Amino acid sequence: MTPLTQKIDVHHHLIPPAFAQALARSGFQELVGTPLPAWSPESSIETMDMDGIAKAILSLSNPGVYFGDLQEARKLARDCNEYAAEVRSKYPDRFGSFAVLPMPFTEQACREAEYALDTLKADGIVLLGSTEGKFLGDPQFDELIAELNRRKAVVFLHPNLHPTSTTLGLQAPGFLVEFLCHTTRAATNLILSGTVEKYDSIRWILAHAGGFLPYIAWRLSLANAMPEYARKMPAGMLTYIRRFYYDTALSPSPFVMTALRQLVDPSHILFGSDFPFAPHVAVALQVSGFQDLTVLSNEEKSAIARSNSFALFPRLGTAPPTAIKTHWRPSLKRAFVKPLIAVANQLRDR
Repeated sequence: MTPLTQKIDVHHHLIPPAFAQALARSGFQELVGTPLPAWSPESSIETMDMDGIAKAILSLSNPGVYFGDLQEARKLARDCNEYAAEVRSKYPDRFGSFAVLPMPFTEQACREAEYALDTLKADGIVLLGSTEGKFLGDPQFDELIAELNRRKAVVFLHPNLHPTSTTLGLQAPGFLVEFLCHTTRAATNLILSGTVEKYDSIRWILAHAGGFLPYIAWRLSLANAMPEYARKMPAGMLTYIRRFYYDTALSPSPFVMTALRQLVDPSHILFGSDFPFAPHVAVALQVSGFQDLTVLSNEEKSAIARSNSFALFPRLGTAPPTAIKTHWRPSLKRAFVKPLIAVANQLRDR
Protein backbone atom coordinates (compact mmCIF):
# COMPACT_ATOMS: atom_id res chain seq x y z
CA MET A 1 0.00 0.00 0.00
CA THR A 2 1.18 3.53 -0.81
CA PRO A 3 -0.17 6.94 0.25
CA LEU A 4 -1.75 7.30 -3.21
CA THR A 5 -3.79 4.15 -2.58
CA GLN A 6 -4.69 5.23 0.98
CA LYS A 7 -5.91 8.74 0.23
CA ILE A 8 -7.84 10.85 2.74
CA ASP A 9 -10.67 12.76 1.08
CA VAL A 10 -11.57 15.98 2.94
CA HIS A 11 -14.21 17.08 0.39
CA HIS A 12 -16.75 14.27 0.21
CA HIS A 13 -20.47 14.88 0.60
CA LEU A 14 -23.27 12.93 2.19
CA ILE A 15 -26.95 13.34 1.37
CA PRO A 16 -28.95 12.37 4.47
CA PRO A 17 -32.58 11.33 3.83
CA ALA A 18 -33.81 14.27 5.92
CA PHE A 19 -31.81 16.69 3.75
CA ALA A 20 -33.15 15.22 0.49
CA GLN A 21 -36.69 15.46 1.85
CA ALA A 22 -36.18 19.09 2.91
CA LEU A 23 -34.90 19.96 -0.56
CA ALA A 24 -37.94 18.33 -2.16
CA ARG A 25 -40.34 20.18 0.17
CA SER A 26 -38.63 23.46 -0.67
CA GLY A 27 -38.93 22.89 -4.41
CA PHE A 28 -35.28 22.29 -5.24
CA GLN A 29 -35.16 20.36 -8.51
CA GLU A 30 -31.42 20.81 -8.80
CA LEU A 31 -28.48 22.36 -6.95
CA VAL A 32 -26.32 24.99 -8.72
CA GLY A 33 -27.23 23.60 -12.11
CA THR A 34 -27.01 19.86 -11.41
CA PRO A 35 -29.65 17.34 -10.30
CA LEU A 36 -29.37 16.01 -6.76
CA PRO A 37 -27.41 12.76 -7.15
CA ALA A 38 -28.40 9.48 -5.59
CA TRP A 39 -26.17 8.68 -2.61
CA SER A 40 -25.65 6.07 0.07
CA PRO A 41 -22.69 5.25 2.32
CA GLU A 42 -22.20 2.13 0.25
CA SER A 43 -22.00 4.11 -3.00
CA SER A 44 -19.28 6.26 -1.43
CA ILE A 45 -17.35 3.22 -0.29
CA GLU A 46 -17.59 1.63 -3.75
CA THR A 47 -16.13 4.75 -5.37
CA MET A 48 -13.51 5.06 -2.63
CA ASP A 49 -12.42 1.45 -3.17
CA MET A 50 -12.08 1.97 -6.91
CA ASP A 51 -10.05 5.17 -6.54
CA GLY A 52 -7.75 4.35 -3.63
CA ILE A 53 -9.52 6.52 -1.04
CA ALA A 54 -9.16 5.04 2.41
CA LYS A 55 -11.18 7.57 4.40
CA ALA A 56 -13.56 10.42 3.63
CA ILE A 57 -14.63 13.30 5.86
CA LEU A 58 -18.33 13.70 5.07
CA SER A 59 -19.99 17.11 4.81
CA LEU A 60 -23.30 18.59 3.75
CA SER A 61 -23.21 20.71 0.62
CA ASN A 62 -25.11 23.88 -0.18
CA PRO A 63 -27.73 25.25 0.41
CA GLY A 64 -27.29 24.12 4.02
CA VAL A 65 -30.23 23.52 6.35
CA TYR A 66 -32.09 26.84 6.45
CA PHE A 67 -35.16 27.05 4.21
CA GLY A 68 -36.93 29.94 5.91
CA ASP A 69 -37.82 28.40 9.28
CA LEU A 70 -35.44 28.53 12.25
CA GLN A 71 -36.91 25.57 14.11
CA GLU A 72 -36.84 23.46 10.97
CA ALA A 73 -33.20 24.45 10.44
CA ARG A 74 -32.27 23.42 13.99
CA LYS A 75 -34.02 20.06 13.61
CA LEU A 76 -32.57 19.42 10.16
CA ALA A 77 -29.03 20.22 11.35
CA ARG A 78 -29.45 17.83 14.27
CA ASP A 79 -30.92 15.10 12.06
CA CYS A 80 -28.09 15.44 9.53
CA ASN A 81 -25.38 15.42 12.19
CA GLU A 82 -26.83 12.40 13.96
CA TYR A 83 -27.17 10.60 10.65
CA ALA A 84 -23.50 11.33 9.90
CA ALA A 85 -22.58 9.97 13.34
CA GLU A 86 -24.52 6.78 12.57
CA VAL A 87 -22.66 6.35 9.28
CA ARG A 88 -19.33 6.86 11.08
CA SER A 89 -20.33 4.33 13.71
CA LYS A 90 -21.28 1.76 11.07
CA TYR A 91 -18.10 2.33 9.03
CA PRO A 92 -15.56 3.68 11.54
CA ASP A 93 -12.53 2.94 9.37
CA ARG A 94 -13.96 4.71 6.30
CA PHE A 95 -15.65 7.93 7.40
CA GLY A 96 -15.33 11.04 9.53
CA SER A 97 -17.63 14.06 9.41
CA PHE A 98 -17.93 17.82 9.45
CA ALA A 99 -21.03 18.94 11.34
CA VAL A 100 -23.51 21.32 9.73
CA LEU A 101 -24.95 24.22 11.74
CA PRO A 102 -28.30 26.10 11.56
CA MET A 103 -26.81 29.21 10.01
CA PRO A 104 -27.23 32.18 9.96
CA PHE A 105 -28.51 31.96 13.56
CA THR A 106 -25.42 32.42 15.67
CA GLU A 107 -26.69 31.36 19.10
CA GLN A 108 -28.33 28.21 17.76
CA ALA A 109 -25.27 27.46 15.64
CA CYS A 110 -23.08 27.65 18.75
CA ARG A 111 -25.29 25.16 20.58
CA GLU A 112 -25.27 22.72 17.67
CA ALA A 113 -21.49 23.03 17.32
CA GLU A 114 -21.10 22.16 21.01
CA TYR A 115 -23.33 19.11 20.65
CA ALA A 116 -21.74 17.92 17.43
CA LEU A 117 -18.16 18.30 18.64
CA ASP A 118 -18.62 17.16 22.24
CA THR A 119 -21.31 14.49 22.00
CA LEU A 120 -21.20 13.27 18.42
CA LYS A 121 -17.40 13.68 18.18
CA ALA A 122 -17.51 15.29 14.74
CA ASP A 123 -14.10 15.99 13.19
CA GLY A 124 -14.94 19.61 12.52
CA ILE A 125 -17.54 22.00 11.17
CA VAL A 126 -18.70 22.82 7.64
CA LEU A 127 -19.72 26.43 7.01
CA LEU A 128 -21.02 27.88 3.78
CA GLY A 129 -19.21 30.99 2.61
CA SER A 130 -22.44 32.93 3.07
CA THR A 131 -25.98 32.27 4.24
CA GLU A 132 -28.94 34.53 3.53
CA GLY A 133 -26.53 36.96 1.88
CA LYS A 134 -24.23 37.34 4.91
CA PHE A 135 -20.62 36.30 4.30
CA LEU A 136 -18.33 34.78 6.90
CA GLY A 137 -16.43 37.62 8.51
CA ASP A 138 -19.65 39.52 9.21
CA PRO A 139 -19.78 40.66 12.88
CA GLN A 140 -23.08 38.77 13.24
CA PHE A 141 -21.09 35.53 13.39
CA ASP A 142 -18.43 36.64 15.89
CA GLU A 143 -19.85 34.62 18.79
CA LEU A 144 -19.76 31.43 16.73
CA ILE A 145 -16.29 32.09 15.35
CA ALA A 146 -15.02 32.82 18.87
CA GLU A 147 -16.43 29.49 20.08
CA LEU A 148 -14.84 27.58 17.20
CA ASN A 149 -11.58 29.40 17.84
CA ARG A 150 -11.66 28.45 21.52
CA ARG A 151 -12.01 24.82 20.44
CA LYS A 152 -9.25 25.09 17.79
CA ALA A 153 -11.79 23.66 15.37
CA VAL A 154 -11.21 22.59 11.80
CA VAL A 155 -13.69 24.45 9.60
CA PHE A 156 -14.38 23.37 6.04
CA LEU A 157 -15.49 26.41 4.04
CA HIS A 158 -17.78 25.31 1.22
CA PRO A 159 -19.30 27.65 -1.36
CA ASN A 160 -22.96 28.58 -1.63
CA LEU A 161 -24.80 30.66 -4.20
CA HIS A 162 -25.11 34.26 -3.06
CA PRO A 163 -28.47 35.83 -3.96
CA THR A 164 -26.71 38.20 -6.36
CA SER A 165 -25.27 35.26 -8.29
CA THR A 166 -28.75 34.06 -9.20
CA THR A 167 -29.72 37.35 -10.90
CA LEU A 168 -26.72 37.80 -13.20
CA GLY A 169 -28.35 36.19 -16.20
CA LEU A 170 -25.27 34.17 -17.11
CA GLN A 171 -25.62 30.97 -19.10
CA ALA A 172 -23.12 29.08 -16.93
CA PRO A 173 -24.53 26.85 -14.15
CA GLY A 174 -23.59 28.03 -10.68
CA PHE A 175 -21.00 25.37 -9.99
CA LEU A 176 -18.82 26.38 -12.96
CA VAL A 177 -18.00 29.98 -11.98
CA GLU A 178 -20.12 31.35 -9.14
CA PHE A 179 -19.02 28.71 -6.63
CA LEU A 180 -15.41 29.76 -7.13
CA CYS A 181 -16.29 33.45 -6.81
CA HIS A 182 -18.15 32.66 -3.61
CA THR A 183 -15.25 30.89 -1.92
CA THR A 184 -12.91 33.70 -2.96
CA ARG A 185 -15.23 36.36 -1.57
CA ALA A 186 -15.71 34.55 1.72
CA ALA A 187 -11.99 33.93 2.25
CA THR A 188 -11.17 37.54 1.35
CA ASN A 189 -13.83 38.84 3.73
CA LEU A 190 -12.47 36.67 6.55
CA ILE A 191 -9.06 38.30 6.08
CA LEU A 192 -10.12 41.92 5.47
CA SER A 193 -12.53 41.87 8.41
CA GLY A 194 -9.71 40.82 10.75
CA THR A 195 -11.43 37.52 11.55
CA VAL A 196 -8.44 35.34 10.58
CA GLU A 197 -6.10 37.54 12.63
CA LYS A 198 -8.34 37.71 15.71
CA TYR A 199 -9.41 34.06 15.73
CA ASP A 200 -6.15 32.47 14.69
CA SER A 201 -6.69 29.03 16.21
CA ILE A 202 -9.28 27.96 13.64
CA ARG A 203 -7.88 25.79 10.85
CA TRP A 204 -9.75 26.70 7.66
CA ILE A 205 -9.99 24.41 4.62
CA LEU A 206 -11.03 26.16 1.41
CA ALA A 207 -12.92 24.08 -1.14
CA HIS A 208 -11.88 23.76 -4.79
CA ALA A 209 -8.30 24.98 -4.30
CA GLY A 210 -9.58 28.27 -2.86
CA GLY A 211 -11.57 29.32 -5.90
CA PHE A 212 -9.76 32.27 -7.51
CA LEU A 213 -7.85 33.19 -4.36
CA PRO A 214 -4.39 31.93 -5.48
CA TYR A 215 -4.74 33.62 -8.86
CA ILE A 216 -5.58 37.06 -7.42
CA ALA A 217 -3.34 36.89 -4.34
CA TRP A 218 -0.95 39.61 -5.55
CA ARG A 219 -3.84 41.93 -6.34
CA LEU A 220 -5.38 41.33 -2.91
CA SER A 221 -2.05 42.14 -1.27
CA LEU A 222 -2.55 45.75 -2.38
CA ALA A 223 -4.86 46.03 0.63
CA ASN A 224 -1.70 46.00 2.79
CA ALA A 225 -1.26 49.66 1.81
CA MET A 226 -4.82 50.60 2.78
CA PRO A 227 -4.86 51.68 6.47
CA GLU A 228 -8.49 50.67 7.06
CA TYR A 229 -7.57 47.07 6.23
CA ALA A 230 -3.91 46.96 7.24
CA ARG A 231 -4.72 47.40 10.92
CA LYS A 232 -7.00 44.34 10.79
CA MET A 233 -4.39 42.17 9.10
CA PRO A 234 -1.06 43.33 10.50
CA ALA A 235 0.82 40.28 9.22
CA GLY A 236 -0.07 41.12 5.62
CA MET A 237 -2.55 39.63 3.16
CA LEU A 238 -0.29 36.90 1.78
CA THR A 239 0.49 35.63 5.27
CA TYR A 240 -3.19 35.01 5.94
CA ILE A 241 -3.80 33.47 2.53
CA ARG A 242 -0.98 31.03 3.28
CA ARG A 243 -2.56 30.05 6.60
CA PHE A 244 -5.56 28.50 4.84
CA TYR A 245 -5.62 24.87 3.77
CA TYR A 246 -6.77 24.10 0.23
CA ASP A 247 -8.38 20.95 -1.15
CA THR A 248 -7.87 19.66 -4.68
CA ALA A 249 -11.54 18.93 -5.45
CA LEU A 250 -12.29 19.51 -9.15
CA SER A 251 -8.96 21.36 -9.38
CA PRO A 252 -6.11 18.86 -9.94
CA SER A 253 -4.89 20.46 -13.16
CA PRO A 254 -1.27 21.56 -13.67
CA PHE A 255 -2.50 25.16 -14.15
CA VAL A 256 -4.20 25.34 -10.75
CA MET A 257 -1.63 23.30 -8.87
CA THR A 258 1.28 25.34 -10.25
CA ALA A 259 -0.25 28.55 -8.92
CA LEU A 260 -1.22 26.99 -5.59
CA ARG A 261 2.17 25.30 -5.14
CA GLN A 262 3.95 28.62 -5.75
CA LEU A 263 1.76 30.42 -3.21
CA VAL A 264 1.36 28.06 -0.25
CA ASP A 265 3.44 25.43 1.45
CA PRO A 266 2.57 22.00 0.00
CA SER A 267 1.68 20.85 3.53
CA HIS A 268 -1.43 23.04 3.24
CA ILE A 269 -2.82 21.19 0.21
CA LEU A 270 -5.22 18.29 0.83
CA PHE A 271 -6.88 15.76 -1.41
CA GLY A 272 -10.60 16.21 -2.16
CA SER A 273 -13.00 14.60 -4.64
CA ASP A 274 -16.43 16.32 -4.32
CA PHE A 275 -18.25 12.98 -4.61
CA PRO A 276 -21.15 12.42 -5.31
CA PHE A 277 -21.71 15.83 -6.94
CA ALA A 278 -18.65 14.84 -8.91
CA PRO A 279 -19.80 11.38 -10.10
CA HIS A 280 -17.50 8.42 -10.17
CA VAL A 281 -16.11 9.12 -13.64
CA ALA A 282 -15.21 12.67 -12.52
CA VAL A 283 -13.56 11.31 -9.36
CA ALA A 284 -11.54 8.83 -11.41
CA LEU A 285 -10.56 11.65 -13.78
CA GLN A 286 -9.38 13.76 -10.84
CA VAL A 287 -7.37 10.90 -9.35
CA SER A 288 -5.73 10.18 -12.70
CA GLY A 289 -4.94 13.86 -13.25
CA PHE A 290 -3.56 14.27 -9.73
CA GLN A 291 -1.30 11.23 -10.02
CA ASP A 292 0.03 12.47 -13.37
CA LEU A 293 0.95 15.96 -12.13
CA THR A 294 4.56 16.91 -12.78
CA VAL A 295 4.39 20.27 -10.99
CA LEU A 296 4.44 18.37 -7.69
CA SER A 297 7.08 15.89 -6.63
CA ASN A 298 6.11 12.32 -5.79
CA GLU A 299 6.77 13.08 -2.15
CA GLU A 300 4.49 16.13 -2.27
CA LYS A 301 1.73 14.18 -3.99
CA SER A 302 1.97 11.43 -1.38
CA ALA A 303 1.70 13.98 1.43
CA ILE A 304 -1.25 15.75 -0.20
CA ALA A 305 -2.99 12.44 -0.70
CA ARG A 306 -2.65 11.38 2.92
CA SER A 307 -0.27 12.66 5.58
CA ASN A 308 -1.00 16.40 5.28
CA SER A 309 -4.40 15.63 6.77
CA PHE A 310 -2.82 14.31 9.96
CA ALA A 311 -2.05 17.87 11.13
CA LEU A 312 -5.79 18.56 11.15
CA PHE A 313 -7.08 15.11 12.09
CA PRO A 314 -4.43 13.46 14.29
CA ARG A 315 -6.57 10.38 14.89
CA LEU A 316 -6.20 9.47 11.22
CA GLY A 317 -2.44 9.33 11.60
CA THR A 318 -2.65 6.67 14.29
CA ALA A 319 -5.16 4.46 12.48
CA PRO A 320 -3.89 1.34 10.70
CA PRO A 321 -4.08 1.22 6.89
CA THR A 322 -7.58 0.68 5.58
CA ALA A 323 -8.35 -2.61 3.88
CA ILE A 324 -9.69 -1.49 0.49
CA LYS A 325 -11.67 -4.18 -1.28
CA THR A 326 -10.76 -5.13 -4.83
CA HIS A 327 -13.63 -7.50 -5.57
CA TRP A 328 -14.96 -8.12 -9.09
CA ARG A 329 -17.53 -5.32 -9.23
CA PRO A 330 -15.09 -2.42 -8.71
CA SER A 331 -12.64 -4.16 -11.05
CA LEU A 332 -15.28 -4.41 -13.76
CA LYS A 333 -16.32 -0.80 -13.26
CA ARG A 334 -12.70 0.33 -13.31
CA ALA A 335 -12.21 -1.39 -16.67
CA PHE A 336 -15.33 0.36 -17.98
CA VAL A 337 -14.33 3.76 -16.62
CA LYS A 338 -10.78 3.76 -18.01
CA PRO A 339 -11.77 4.52 -21.64
CA LEU A 340 -14.25 7.12 -20.39
CA ILE A 341 -11.39 8.91 -18.62
CA ALA A 342 -9.42 8.99 -21.87
CA VAL A 343 -12.40 10.49 -23.74
CA ALA A 344 -13.06 12.99 -20.94
CA ASN A 345 -9.43 14.12 -21.03
CA GLN A 346 -9.61 14.68 -24.78
CA LEU A 347 -12.78 16.75 -24.44
CA ARG A 348 -11.43 18.75 -21.50
CA ASP A 349 -8.12 19.60 -23.16
CA ARG A 350 -9.60 20.99 -26.36
